[in-house]
Amino acid sequence: MNTTLAPSLSAADRCDRCGAQAYIRARLVNGGELLFCAHHGRQHLPQLQAKAIEIHDETDRLVESGTATQ
Repeated sequence: MNTTLAPSLSAADRCDRCGAQAYIRARLVNGGELLFCAHHGRQHLPQLQAKAIEIHDETDRLVESGTATQ
Protein backbone atom coordinates (compact mmCIF):
# COMPACT_ATOMS: atom_id res chain seq x y z
CA MET A 1 0.00 0.00 0.00
CA ASN A 2 1.16 3.50 -0.71
CA THR A 3 0.63 6.15 1.95
CA THR A 4 2.76 8.98 0.58
CA LEU A 5 1.32 10.02 -2.81
CA ALA A 6 -2.35 10.73 -2.07
CA PRO A 7 -3.55 13.73 -0.07
CA SER A 8 -4.90 13.12 3.42
CA LEU A 9 -8.50 12.07 3.88
CA SER A 10 -10.78 14.34 5.88
CA ALA A 11 -13.92 13.79 7.95
CA ALA A 12 -15.90 14.86 4.87
CA ASP A 13 -14.66 11.81 2.92
CA ARG A 14 -17.23 9.03 3.32
CA CYS A 15 -17.16 5.27 2.68
CA ASP A 16 -18.76 4.38 -0.65
CA ARG A 17 -20.20 1.23 0.93
CA CYS A 18 -21.78 2.44 4.21
CA GLY A 19 -21.27 6.21 4.53
CA ALA A 20 -18.94 6.06 7.56
CA GLN A 21 -15.78 8.18 7.62
CA ALA A 22 -13.34 6.95 4.98
CA TYR A 23 -9.81 5.96 5.95
CA ILE A 24 -8.83 4.17 2.72
CA ARG A 25 -8.73 5.65 -0.80
CA ALA A 26 -8.15 3.41 -3.82
CA ARG A 27 -7.31 4.98 -7.18
CA LEU A 28 -8.32 2.50 -9.87
CA VAL A 29 -6.56 1.68 -13.12
CA ASN A 30 -9.55 2.99 -15.10
CA GLY A 31 -9.23 6.40 -13.43
CA GLY A 32 -11.96 5.97 -10.83
CA GLU A 33 -11.61 6.33 -7.10
CA LEU A 34 -13.18 4.40 -4.23
CA LEU A 35 -13.34 5.42 -0.58
CA PHE A 36 -13.81 2.94 2.26
CA CYS A 37 -14.05 2.94 6.03
CA ALA A 38 -11.51 0.71 7.78
CA HIS A 39 -13.96 -2.23 7.99
CA HIS A 40 -14.93 -2.26 4.32
CA GLY A 41 -11.39 -1.42 3.24
CA ARG A 42 -10.09 -4.56 4.96
CA GLN A 43 -12.97 -6.57 3.54
CA HIS A 44 -12.25 -5.49 -0.05
CA LEU A 45 -8.45 -5.16 0.15
CA PRO A 46 -7.62 -8.29 -1.91
CA GLN A 47 -9.84 -7.13 -4.78
CA LEU A 48 -8.56 -3.55 -4.49
CA GLN A 49 -4.93 -4.62 -4.72
CA ALA A 50 -5.66 -6.32 -8.04
CA LYS A 51 -7.51 -3.30 -9.52
CA ALA A 52 -5.89 -0.23 -7.97
CA ILE A 53 -2.83 1.69 -9.06
CA GLU A 54 -2.60 3.30 -5.62
CA ILE A 55 -4.07 2.58 -2.19
CA HIS A 56 -3.85 5.30 0.45
CA ASP A 57 -4.45 3.84 3.93
CA GLU A 58 -4.94 6.05 7.00
CA THR A 59 -6.38 3.38 9.30
CA ASP A 60 -3.45 3.94 11.67
CA ARG A 61 -5.32 7.09 12.79
CA LEU A 62 -7.84 4.80 14.52
CA VAL A 63 -5.47 3.67 17.30
CA GLU A 64 -7.03 4.11 20.73
CA SER A 65 -5.29 6.43 23.18
CA GLY A 66 -5.22 3.77 25.90
CA THR A 67 -6.70 6.05 28.55
CA ALA A 68 -9.91 4.78 30.04
CA THR A 69 -12.31 6.75 32.18
CA GLN A 70 -14.17 5.06 34.96
